[in-house]
Amino acid sequence: MTNRNLFPLLMLMVIFSPLAIDIFLPALPNMAQSFSVPLPKMQWSITVFLLSMGVGQLLSGPLADRYGRRPIAISGVIIYCVSSILSAFSNSLEFFLIFRIAQGFGACAIVVTAFACVRDRYDPLQSGVMYSYLNSAICCIPALAPLLGNILTAQYGWRSNFEFMAFYAACAGVIIAFILPETRPSTTVRHKKLITIKSFTSIIIHPVFFFNAIVVMLTMAIILAYVSSSPAWLMVHLGQNQQTFVFWFSLNAAINIVACFFAPKVLITLGVRKTIGLGMGILLVAGLLMFALLDWNNSIGFMLPVMISSIGISLLMGSCSGQALSPFGNNAGTASALLGFIQMSGAAILVSLLQLLPLNVPEQFALLTLMLLPVYVLWKLPKIKKILYKVAVEQPLT
Repeated sequence: MTNRNLFPLLMLMVIFSPLAIDIFLPALPNMAQSFSVPLPKMQWSITVFLLSMGVGQLLSGPLADRYGRRPIAISGVIIYCVSSILSAFSNSLEFFLIFRIAQGFGACAIVVTAFACVRDRYDPLQSGVMYSYLNSAICCIPALAPLLGNILTAQYGWRSNFEFMAFYAACAGVIIAFILPETRPSTTVRHKKLITIKSFTSIIIHPVFFFNAIVVMLTMAIILAYVSSSPAWLMVHLGQNQQTFVFWFSLNAAINIVACFFAPKVLITLGVRKTIGLGMGILLVAGLLMFALLDWNNSIGFMLPVMISSIGISLLMGSCSGQALSPFGNNAGTASALLGFIQMSGAAILVSLLQLLPLNVPEQFALLTLMLLPVYVLWKLPKIKKILYKVAVEQPLT
């Protein structure tokens, strides 16, 4: 299979994760009523999913390096499908969260395989471009999934959202099983022990990986804070109905799609360093604007900074993910898993801790974006730039 033909299959694989996050968002009030719990408690259904996705990658990444990409991806699809069915039939929040954790493990196996396949087939700069295009596909889901979820919930109840996830997993799983090639390089490092601290520490201490992983984690935390808290903020605090929530969520997703479409062109034109700097700068502007509009207390005052941040996020996610994995051609699965762990679990823990503070949703969002400020200041130091962009990798970085 050529690299060009591989892309649609990778796109099919990375959709698993955002589908499990976004399709049931309009149904959260119905689910809270069904489980007889407050709406904020339903936000845990998103947090535990991302947390398990992150932790699970520490296992699925080394497994993908040892046994290959195909078997791990197929196993992930099976776990995802079964846990989706069990989620649909849950009668309590506790069991529902357990099955969501299992669903996260399944999704992480699929996603880490897709990312490893990119690193297997593409060089560092091309990987950044490919991640940006995959992010474009991922961003289509927040635009379309809530629309579908709103229809499914209205017609068949909230459980139909998880039945749809199982249906998608079954259909996509058949395609993956028959078409996905084995891309693991013959030079892949396979340790005697499946998981060793040494295999992870040698990656995390690499300055290129560490810096870009931190930026990806903070960016993911901003996304998680918005996705998990915006339903309660818009539909409960601001009194918007489901249709209005879907409108704002889809509008932001549409902006994200357009931004992700242009992100590879920006990356090729400006180079890695300037693209990352531009992305961090835009996020900092969005955070300052959110602080400035706190007194507005309406949908526009909340969503305008969010939509600006989507542009910065689109520039950072692909560029930083590609750069983080660039030095690790011989253990891409393990490196991809560690990046996913830091991104998903780190973001979930950070947002969970932030939600314990006496801050409202816009204040949490603004604080998260401004956490990038010390990272941005550090990145501007000439010595740090020299380390990050002159470190020997497989090809010179622009």
